[in-house]
Amino acid sequence: MALPLKYNFRNITVRKSSTLATALSIGLTIGVFLMVMALARGIDLTLESSGEPLNLIVLREGSTAELNSSLTQENLNDLKFLDGVVKEGDQPLVAPELMTLIYKPRKGMSQGSNVIIRGIGPMSAKLRSGFTQVAGRMFQPGLTEAIVSRRIAERFQGLDVGDKFRVQATDYTVVGLFDASGKASESEIWVDVKSLGNATKREDFTSVLLRVQDESTLAALAKRITDDQRLHLKATAERTFYEDQQGVASGLLKGFGVFIALIMAIGAGFAGMNTMYAAVARRTKEIGTLRVLGFGRLSILIAFVLESLAIAILGVGIGILLALPLNLVSTGTSNFTTFSEIAFNFRVTPDLMLMALIFGLAIGLFGSLLPSIRASRFKIVDALRAS
Repeated sequence: MALPLKYNFRNITVRKSSTLATALSIGLTIGVFLMVMALARGIDLTLESSGEPLNLIVLREGSTAELNSSLTQENLNDLKFLDGVVKEGDQPLVAPELMTLIYKPRKGMSQGSNVIIRGIGPMSAKLRSGFTQVAGRMFQPGLTEAIVSRRIAERFQGLDVGDKFRVQATDYTVVGLFDASGKASESEIWVDVKSLGNATKREDFTSVLLRVQDESTLAALAKRITDDQRLHLKATAERTFYEDQQGVASGLLKGFGVFIALIMAIGAGFAGMNTMYAAVARRTKEIGTLRVLGFGRLSILIAFVLESLAIAILGVGIGILLALPLNLVSTGTSNFTTFSEIAFNFRVTPDLMLMALIFGLAIGLFGSLLPSIRASRFKIVDALRAS
């Protein structure tokens, strides 16, 4: 017959100090695991939400990112008049864009990072949803003015309204701040595309963004552009383009998080094992008495495993409480595709908490199995004779 659950609860509450110490060690492990995974999840969700469902992004054939792409004015003219491109009035929804990087020191630090400068045209804002001006005004076309993502302005020096920054030999004045609803654009500074071309002495573009009529047109037009040997271009659905960056941007963080968490989990597992071995040693006579009363070996094994799992669940709760204050906290890291800063929020999501629970239970099971087997194998006479 099975031991009642109140037996397990009583033993956990009696051993408050050792129970709490073990739960804390598991909690710290879970907390670190959740924090790193929430960092990676924030990057994933930022990039997942960045692409518009009916947008195509066109790069030079063989280019892996906008920074190493180059499209000519002739390429732009070819793309503008393709069948399937949406028009606003008589103007196609096509936006040639130019990207470059500048290095800026972070606020309160001597070190810094690359920040994306994106040259945009009149159609660029119409091809991106979620754009909101939150301070100042929009830059005027043709002038050396810029609008900066509010997140970037908060993280880097000299990017508030009224400040100036330099692109090569040209000074730009920040005239406004914007939000982009948590999308990748919140890691960028926007300027006029022609002005940026003059500043960088470039006549070409790094990408062209265009809107198509529907999903079937999206796939067909992407194939047509990519397969046209005269163009030497590559067209990708914008959502796919950003999703492809997820593995590069967050993969290393996830790997690092799992590696550190596994090391800590081994330590937490052995801490739990020591706790359970001590519990077995103190309760040898009690185990013998339970056997005399008719409780079998399996019941005793299950009872000790359940105690360990209960401590693990307590530890998972502690770990989640440690990680939750970071939820939606704004931060940034390097995007290894663009070699620049990517701004995002920590995201402690329900599925991550479920992963943490499974991970914590695995630690508890690892720590309890050997002591529980030992407890279940005691002979009744030997257990009752124990001092």
